[in-house]
Amino acid sequence: MDTIASLFSFITTPVSWVIVQFHTVYGAVFGPDTGWAWGLSIVSLVILIRICLIPLFVKQIKATRAMQTLQPEMKKIQERYKNDKQRQSEEMMKLYKETGTNPLSSCLPILAQSPFFFALYHVLNGIANGETIGVINQSLLESAQKAHILGAPLAAKFTDSSSDLAALDASPTSVRIVTAFMIVLMSASQFFTQRQLMTKNVDTTVKTPFMQQQKMLMYVFPVMFAVFGINFPVGVLVYWLTTNVWTMGQQMYVIHNNPTPGSKAQAAYLERLYKSVTHHGKTRRRSEKTIVKAIVAKGRDRNEYERKFINGLSKVGLVAQTDGTVVKGEAQTAPLTEDGTPTSAAAARRQQPKRQTKSQRQTASPKAAGETTTSLTKSDEPQDAETTGPAKPKPGSAGRSKAQSGQRKGGPQRPKSPSKK
Repeated sequence: MDTIASLFSFITTPVSWVIVQFHTVYGAVFGPDTGWAWGLSIVSLVILIRICLIPLFVKQIKATRAMQTLQPEMKKIQERYKNDKQRQSEEMMKLYKETGTNPLSSCLPILAQSPFFFALYHVLNGIANGETIGVINQSLLESAQKAHILGAPLAAKFTDSSSDLAALDASPTSVRIVTAFMIVLMSASQFFTQRQLMTKNVDTTVKTPFMQQQKMLMYVFPVMFAVFGINFPVGVLVYWLTTNVWTMGQQMYVIHNNPTPGSKAQAAYLERLYKSVTHHGKTRRRSEKTIVKAIVAKGRDRNEYERKFINGLSKVGLVAQTDGTVVKGEAQTAPLTEDGTPTSAAAARRQQPKRQTKSQRQTASPKAAGETTTSLTKSDEPQDAETTGPAKPKPGSAGRSKAQSGQRKGGPQRPKSPSKK
């Protein structure tokens, strides 16, 4: 471990300088030789580093979501070229290039923290061995060796012998209790962070091996922290516990305000957003406008939670605009389709006139013609109120009736068929 840490010795001086500056501030309040002064200096170092890594954290979130979106395509490539690993790798790299996705982007925050972690370990290990390192001179070294956190020195480890702990003015029992408690907290915070990611902020519509791997890491990482934690000094445990708590809080904030599309967290967020928008009649914050703008831009690609949100706004007379704002419009009594059209209007637009058969058209045509002729005759001919006799047939009516019955009008009649004789 010392060999690995020595590789990052180039950053040991900056890390020790930052710790000394924070120690000067906290030492003036709590005393220079107290565990509070040195412990808070390490905590402040973590906070400073994590603030600088926020852009990388945002990039990690985007990369993780992009990887979740690509899982169905990656699975197809694996099945298509399962017997050709080289072609499979080429297609994977092509897919990453086309979508602008980098699988290593999700590991950037951890990789960026590694130099600071090993540098801090190197500094605390030097304090335990009584060696000056970086900007920590002999007086600061003696002060750090006197500092105890809950009875455990900063440089003490769970595996240290009784003689080593006696040199640091500490008892093995107190050191093991404090380090074991911190290791449990460190592993529990790591487990909870990964668990809330898998249960709340994962697209439930995507079922791929990537999700199974993430679920497995939820149990593997805490075990790894517990195994390696027994070899970490108390100061390093303070560093790692602080960065785990920071990550957990930062992830809770992201899940609450910018959840992954299709996840349970998005359903809860859109429900809260719907209540806020319907109560105030508009989107109030920039983050809300960004979410609404992204939902409107999806169109037919919206998931069930997003369609429910848009339909709910339409029912109360609100319409989401392309710029993320919400304006008043006509209330819709029927739910909308995926493209934003009311289902009743879409059904009416799809309904076509019923096609009639040939016999129905032939039957309807003489009937309509007869109705027209009758109405014209009744309206054009005057009625004689004094005529009491039977109505005389009009000239040509018999001919028309015979013609309708199949007989010829005038002239010789068609002979009957021989088969009917």
